[in-house]
Amino acid sequence: MAIYAIGDVQGCFDELEALIARIAFDPARDRLWFVGDLVNRGPKSLEVLRYVRALGERAVVVLGNHDLHLVCLYEGFTRGRRDDTFADLFAALDAKVLIDWLRSRPLMHAEHGYAMVHAGVLPQWTIERSLELAQEAAAALRAGDYRDFLAHLYGSRPERWDDSLAGWDRLRVIVNAMTRMRFCTPGGVMEFHAKGAEPPSGYVPWYATRAGFTEAPIVVGHWSALGLKLTDRLLALDTGCVWGGSLSAVRLEDRALFQIPCRGYQAPGGE
Repeated sequence: MAIYAIGDVQGCFDELEALIARIAFDPARDRLWFVGDLVNRGPKSLEVLRYVRALGERAVVVLGNHDLHLVCLYEGFTRGRRDDTFADLFAALDAKVLIDWLRSRPLMHAEHGYAMVHAGVLPQWTIERSLELAQEAAAALRAGDYRDFLAHLYGSRPERWDDSLAGWDRLRVIVNAMTRMRFCTPGGVMEFHAKGAEPPSGYVPWYATRAGFTEAPIVVGHWSALGLKLTDRLLALDTGCVWGGSLSAVRLEDRALFQIPCRGYQAPGGE
């Protein structure tokens, strides 16, 4: 069995199909890990969701910020953006089935010596603790009263974790760290405005705060300005497909890299 971790697809279904062919994916034997942001900005979010959902247990998906934006938009808790590309998805007869399936995906996954999350984890959290907290937030998203959580999901405060946090503030920090964070202070105060590769004054890339950890390597997406970054402890796979970069996959067993060039559907520089 081979496991292929795939970067942010963002509705680029043609490129995903080409990548699947490039890696010679065998659904009877292999597994696909998606780092989140399956949807938006690219032209075929509907096709991406249908394809990945149909894979069943052969695919693992963690939630990204664009995935949550889709859920909140569908449920009426946020406004659409000019560069959203959901019109065909919302018009589809299976829209609710697909969006409910997406909402039920985890925020973090760990298996076979790797951990996967869309954006990152805070310096206060071990991988084990991160998984526990991810399960708290995922449970709220799957609960019968999940709309209450969606109503309180948006916002950038609190900016840091505290074990005493409770209620919506606690869940919001977990979701923000795991789906939005790029930079934080060494003490774990998050910054949500900068999107480039260079940190604002007083901040560092979140992964730089984990130098003292000796845990599983973390597979992430979310950060197209950072691009491909493969180290002993980090596999960053958002290579900006939707912006005209490439769609990337890494075979976890041997770190073999596979990439498909993308035509680009949005002007570079977005999130």
